[in-house]
Amino acid sequence: MNTQSDSVSKKAKFCLDCPICRAARKKQRGIAYAFVKLVDRKVCPACKAYEKATGQRAYEPVNEEITEKLTADS
Repeated sequence: MNTQSDSVSKKAKFCLDCPICRAARKKQRGIAYAFVKLVDRKVCPACKAYEKATGQRAYEPVNEEITEKLTADS
């Protein structure tokens, strides 16, 4: 892999484990959800990388395919 895709993959994995993003994905409501939906995904490089790597928004519920896709790259 090249360094750019390695960087995107590492940042996407960070977003997958981020406590704020994880809460937003799990609950689908509340302060964490609103923060990720309205602010964080526009500012945070990890959220942007997650969206680029998976094709999903950082606040959308995660499915098993995405988890496998990100963990398989390691």
